[in-house]
Amino acid sequence: MTPTGRQRRETVRMQAAELFEQKVKPSEVARRLRVSVKSAYQWHQLWRDGGVQALASRGPSGSRCRLSSRCLEKLAVYLEEGPAAHGWVEDQVWTASRVVTLIGRKFHISYSVSGATRLMHRLGFSPQVPARRVAERDEQAVNTWREATWAEVKGPGRPAGATSASRTKPASPDGRPGDGPGAGAASRRS
Repeated sequence: MTPTGRQRRETVRMQAAELFEQKVKPSEVARRLRVSVKSAYQWHQLWRDGGVQALASRGPSGSRCRLSSRCLEKLAVYLEEGPAAHGWVEDQVWTASRVVTLIGRKFHISYSVSGATRLMHRLGFSPQVPARRVAERDEQAVNTWREATWAEVKGPGRPAGATSASRTKPASPDGRPGDGPGAGAASRRS
């Protein structure tokens, strides 16, 4: 969550505390502040037990970043240099797994792929997915197959014009349901 979002939520909780001090019930607080009733009751409990201070923000959630701000600056420089400068010469793509390896090599800290992805986003980068192609790929043969063989295998598409929304039963010619009895049309017993 962003610091702005955290501040906005804390403001709502402080408004709830003011209403609790005026003896407003949690269900009414929820309605006025447009929050869930459950949240309002939880805030009321916290407020009763610890006062307004209990509703204050505790800062960012989750564990702290394991890289110092200086290391993050260095990582940003390494990422700017590109993968080739760090041993990946086959393409100029920073994948999350490469960033994990780079962090391990340069800072001797272990990160998960998802953690490296979050770090990259924090630094303004996005992990890239390399195009996986065989080195011996023959582009001409691929294009020939795509134009000739695939078109033949795929076959013609649906015919143009009005089609039924149902794949199992075509629409009636006049657009109305059939003339036969429908559900619940059984004759009445006397």
